Amino acid sequence: MRHVSRLAAFVGITVALLAAAWPGAAAAESTSQDVAYGVGSVTTTLVYAPIKASFCLLGAVTSGFTLPFGGPRTAEKVASTACGGTWMVTPAALKGREPIHFVGGGADEPSSHRAAARR
Repeated sequence: MRHVSRLAAFVGITVALLAAAWPGAAAAESTSQDVAYGVGSVTTTLVYAPIKASFCLLGAVTSGFTLPFGGPRTAEKVASTACGGTWMVTPAALKGREPIHFVGGGADEPSSHRAAARR
């Protein structure tokens, strides 16, 4: 089973690296930069995703404790806030072209709308 999960991780990383290195029609940056950002994206996601998953799991447990006291809407807001947001760090996020949201918005509003409302 460990061999299968290692193989799946290897295949996933290889596909991500190849996709990041694929030259686009309007690519102004060099291929080596694209590869570097792709590798950085995969590496950062491999560190970020387990932390995000742990936070999501903690939010799900907290949501369960919230349910009897705050009702289903409050529990849903807690769970969607903890599990929402960015799950993968993309090359565009590393370049600063798109934001990384560790927590997501509630069920009714995504975090980008909530951030825009604060401005």
